[in-house]
Amino acid sequence: MDTLKSLQWYVRAVELGSLSAVAREVGTTQPTISKAVAALERELGVRLLARTTASLAPTTEGRRFYERAKGVLAEFGAAVADARGERASMQGALRVNAPVALGQFRLNALVLEFLAVHPGIEVELILNDRMVDLVEEGVDVALRLGGPLPPDAVARRVGIAPRWLVAAPAYLKRWPAPATPQELAQHNYVRFAWLADGDEVTLSDGVRLERVRTRSRYRVNHALAIRDSLAMGAGIGLCPTWLVHDLLADGQLRRVLPNWQGEAQQLHLLYPGRRYQPARARAFTEFVAARLAALPGIETAGAT
Repeated sequence: MDTLKSLQWYVRAVELGSLSAVAREVGTTQPTISKAVAALERELGVRLLARTTASLAPTTEGRRFYERAKGVLAEFGAAVADARGERASMQGALRVNAPVALGQFRLNALVLEFLAVHPGIEVELILNDRMVDLVEEGVDVALRLGGPLPPDAVARRVGIAPRWLVAAPAYLKRWPAPATPQELAQHNYVRFAWLADGDEVTLSDGVRLERVRTRSRYRVNHALAIRDSLAMGAGIGLCPTWLVHDLLADGQLRRVLPNWQGEAQQLHLLYPGRRYQPARARAFTEFVAARLAALPGIETAGAT
């Protein structure tokens, strides 16, 4: 039995959730993959995969074996890259995950720039706003905005985005800007849907905290839609500066209550908590960290 190949196929079977998908990926047949995994199970004397007609998932032992096997494959890849030299290590695929708005608005251009610098690397950019399981979904690098971070991942803080209250000049012409945080309750407030705090907004002037119960007739689950709505005069919103910096610069939005702001948004790059990170993943992490920190509206931050 080719143990290394069987390990590779098993790891991909766990990540893809399908033996057929592995077969298509490597250019062989589903029975070939199935026989290799079955032989691996016989050699180990444990059942690694629970199979049904509709699904495939690792057993408890299979999940533990997957974690160790992936580390073995990573170490082997490092050894091969070292033997072939650094240039050869800049080959292969990267799976990157990021929030939808940041990915579409900022990260997409950075990925294309990275690909131009490293022609041997392929990137699969997956955009969604949920906190993904990096190992379960085969993610090499993830970018997260705020929120609790997964305990089983390595996190690197790469920037901080202040959050400011903003509104369009047209809206402020109809409804004069609030003079105090509590006056915000009298305005149309546009916010992200499904916030844990609901309509309550917490603001700080660096000394005091003010909590305001806003009136949100319009709630949206996409930051770019909030950006557009505010620019069209829908109301006042609390936005990270990376999202609205350009609109503030050209006058399409104005800052409201400029002495007050919301809690800053933390930007982290995450990767699975394992000893070895492929050279291409390290290169991508360093590249994106440097570029993000230089973007308008994002302040540099020490690593955590």
